[in-house]
Amino acid sequence: MTVDGVERVRAVCLGLPEVEERPSHGEPGWFVRGKKLFAMGADHHHDDRVAIWAAAPAGVQEHLVATGPERYFRPPYVGHRGWVGVYLDVPAVDWPQVEDLLVDAYCLVAPRALRDAVRPPEG
Repeated sequence: MTVDGVERVRAVCLGLPEVEERPSHGEPGWFVRGKKLFAMGADHHHDDRVAIWAAAPAGVQEHLVATGPERYFRPPYVGHRGWVGVYLDVPAVDWPQVEDLLVDAYCLVAPRALRDAVRPPEG
């Protein structure tokens, strides 16, 4: 990944509670409590594109790929589980949306207490 792109993704992920970075399939991966992967870099998987893959709530992948195929894609291996790929080598990456996707990915796999520290329950 580009230095700027990976550093921005890293800063968001490591800013979340109890996140650890370690290699996963030769790319940087971000795990909650060292166990559950919620996002990973994708610089060498089947093409020459620089991207990340992130867990996503139901329907998000389909919506993003349909409305922005130049920015989003269905990643191999995990796309069938709803993960979304985000190209980081496009002009004008929508960083606020990337940050939201990473926080959403974290909240999908984090235990309730950690999720609530990031996004308190409504009510």
